[in-house]
Amino acid sequence: MNLLYGALLLMLAVMLGLAGVTRVGSWMIERRHPPSGSFADIGGTRLHYVHLAAPTGADLPPIVFIHGASANLNDQRLPLGPLLEGRAEVLFLDRPGHGWSARGSGNNETQESQAQTIAALMRHVGIARAIIVGHSFGGSVAAAFALEHPEMTEGLLFLAAATHPWPGGRTSWYYRLAAIPLVGPLFSGTVAYPAGARRLPAAAECVFSPNRVPDSYTARAAIPLVLRPKSFRANAIDVESLFRFASRNAPRYRQIAAPAVIISGDSDTVVYEEIHSRGLARDIPGAELLWVRNLGHKPDWIAPDLVVAAIEKLSGRARDLQAMARRVEARIEDDGFGRERCVNEKPPTAELAPL
Repeated sequence: MNLLYGALLLMLAVMLGLAGVTRVGSWMIERRHPPSGSFADIGGTRLHYVHLAAPTGADLPPIVFIHGASANLNDQRLPLGPLLEGRAEVLFLDRPGHGWSARGSGNNETQESQAQTIAALMRHVGIARAIIVGHSFGGSVAAAFALEHPEMTEGLLFLAAATHPWPGGRTSWYYRLAAIPLVGPLFSGTVAYPAGARRLPAAAECVFSPNRVPDSYTARAAIPLVLRPKSFRANAIDVESLFRFASRNAPRYRQIAAPAVIISGDSDTVVYEEIHSRGLARDIPGAELLWVRNLGHKPDWIAPDLVVAAIEKLSGRARDLQAMARRVEARIEDDGFGRERCVNEKPPTAELAPL
C-alpha cells in the first residue's frame, strides 16, 4: 500500500511540475509574441484582428483571410500582407480560440459558428462583401462561410484546404485526447507544452516539405502561441470536428455560387490533397484547380505571387493562372526538404470520391 501511495504522490508531483513548466512557458510565449492588432467584442467573444483600411483607388475588393489549424493571423499576414497593402481593404484575424482571440463561452466550436463570428467581425469593421481566403482547416471555415453567408462572399480562394471526408476520419492521438472533456484540459495544461515545444521544428519542416521552411518561420509567425493550454485544446477540438463537418457539408458544396480557385500542391504531407482539393474542384461549379507539382502545404509562403494572382482573377481580372502555376513549379522543382522524415501518404483509390 505504501508503494501505491508513493507512486500516486510521484505522479502528482510530476503533474504539478509539468503544470508549472506549462504556466511559465505560456507566460514566456506571450511575452515573445504580443498582440499585433486590435480587439473587438463580437458575439460574446473577444477577437484579435488586423484590419488594413481600404486605400484610395483600391484596385481589388476587400479580402478576408482565415488561417488554418495550429496557426494565427500572422501565418498569412506576413507573406501576403505586404503584397496587398495599398491595393485592397484586408482583414486578418485570429480564429476564435487561436492566437490572441478568445474562444467564447460555449460557442465557436463548429465551422458554421466561426463563420458567423467572422461575418459579424466583417460587419464591425465595415466590410459588406469580400473574397474569402482559407488555408488548410481555414478552408473548411471558408466553405461554411460561403454556404451560410453567400451575400457576403465575393469569391473563394482555397489554399491546401481540408474540406472533405477522408478514409477512416482519424486525427492524431494528441488531438483526440485533448478534445475529451475533463481529460483534455488536464493533458493540455501539463503535457502539451513541453512535448509540443520540442516537436515544433520537426512539425514545421513537415508542414512545408518538400519545400524549405522560411528562416525563423515559427518565431516570426508566432506559432508557439498554440502551445498555451486553452489554445491547444481549442485547436484540438477544431481538428476533431473536421471530419463531422466535412461529412455533413461536402454534399452541399454544389450550392456554392461564388467563383472559386483552389491552389494545391501534389506533395502535401498534411492533408489528402487528392480528396480535398480535387473534391472542391469537382463539387463547386466552375471552380478552377491549380495543381502544382512539388508544392507542399504552404502555398501562402512558397507561392505568394500565385495566391495574389488568384485573388486578382477572382476580382475579375484576366490572369493565366495555369501558366503562373507552371512558373512556380519551375522555381521549386529541385526542392526536396524533409522527404526522409515527412511521409506524403496517398489515400486508397476507392476513397477518392467518398460522396
